[in-house]
Amino acid sequence: MLMLRVALLTRTERADPPEENRRMQPELVTASPELLVEQAPDSIIFADLEGIIRAWNPASERIFGHAAADAIGKTLDIIIPESLREAHWTGYDRALAAGDTKYRGQSLPTKSMKADGTPIYVELSFAIVHGPGGGVIGAMAQARDITERFERDKVTRRRLRELEAAATTTAE
Repeated sequence: MLMLRVALLTRTERADPPEENRRMQPELVTASPELLVEQAPDSIIFADLEGIIRAWNPASERIFGHAAADAIGKTLDIIIPESLREAHWTGYDRALAAGDTKYRGQSLPTKSMKADGTPIYVELSFAIVHGPGGGVIGAMAQARDITERFERDKVTRRRLRELEAAATTTAE
């Protein structure tokens, strides 16, 4: 099992040491990738070559409303609005075939949906996952719910258009 070594800084404490004698000491801690995914603040989803969900962390449960037991084994369609599915699967298949995604290193806002069908907006980052032999084994996404921010920005954009139209009308 892959383990990550993380250096944490801890204070060396003595009975009333002078401030100049307090120093930060690195303490090595081992954390498994599973632990990190489990406690990640953002949704982390892994889907195999067929788009079947194989990993679904607690943040995914919170954001999308599907329990891990219900999501794992289902296709990504459970979080993709029907109107976006064809485009999603075309891009998914293209990225898997290429072994990379044109969106690597980018976070993209997109429409998604909760278990009850409620539309939400999420910011997604993608990665194509390669197995130990180098072959593509699936795709990983990291998602965060941006619905409130998206709706607020939409209202701001609408108001700006109204103000611009009013200014144009007044200027004529």
